[in-house]
Amino acid sequence: MKSNKQFSPQHIKFIKKTKRETGLVWFFRIAILVFGLGLWEFLARINVIDSFISSSPSRIFNTIGTLVSENNLFYHIGITLYETVLGFILAVGLGYVIALALWWSERLRRVLEPYIVILNSLPKIALGPIIIVWFGSGSKAIIFMAVIIGIIVAIITMLNGFLATDKNKILLLKSMGANKFQILTKLVIPGSFPTLISMLKISVGMAWIGSIMGEYLVSKAGLGYLIVYGGQVFKLDLVMASTVVLCVLAALMYSIVALLEKIIIKYKP
Repeated sequence: MKSNKQFSPQHIKFIKKTKRETGLVWFFRIAILVFGLGLWEFLARINVIDSFISSSPSRIFNTIGTLVSENNLFYHIGITLYETVLGFILAVGLGYVIALALWWSERLRRVLEPYIVILNSLPKIALGPIIIVWFGSGSKAIIFMAVIIGIIVAIITMLNGFLATDKNKILLLKSMGANKFQILTKLVIPGSFPTLISMLKISVGMAWIGSIMGEYLVSKAGLGYLIVYGGQVFKLDLVMASTVVLCVLAALMYSIVALLEKIIIKYKP
């Protein structure tokens, strides 16, 4: 590890300033969260807001504790995580491969582009009854919902990244005798890395939307099921508790992608 003596005073000052700025950002993030939760709890305690309708942080915490003690929470989390992660992997993988095929063949891209646009604008919830008939009322239907919601976004995002490759660099490689496969592997794919990371971050949200939407329709377990069940029996504390757990899980999954980005950048040649 390098000592401070190997850095200039200006560089050390810059590092300290960056760390101080990062610390301030985190302080204000936590302060806003604590203030918001405290205000919510206070207004619920003095009956300015109806805690039956809006719940409160203490009631949400107690509900989560009850779910944990009854061994229900982690079971439902496991179901939803399985559906979300599998839907995410399938949507990202298939979307990337299809985007590569569309970049490779301009004719194929021109033929399929209108259909991709139409599918992207189609409300996927409208396909719910058809999906249930095709896959039944289990996890397969939910995973398929997550895939169809995420795959179109993955295709469009990656295709735009591939097509944004510098034309002059492509011409340079062609002038040096490179074939299309070499251009793809040496220029297009490495150059689209920032787009890939952006696509992964977007796809995290799409996967959660798809899995929860699917659970709204057909599930018998999962966080989406808890939300629906809580709404039906007017247990709004259960609805809010499940929503909070969903937010935490989505943030963790997003953080994993962001960490992966930092690791790849650090070791990228």
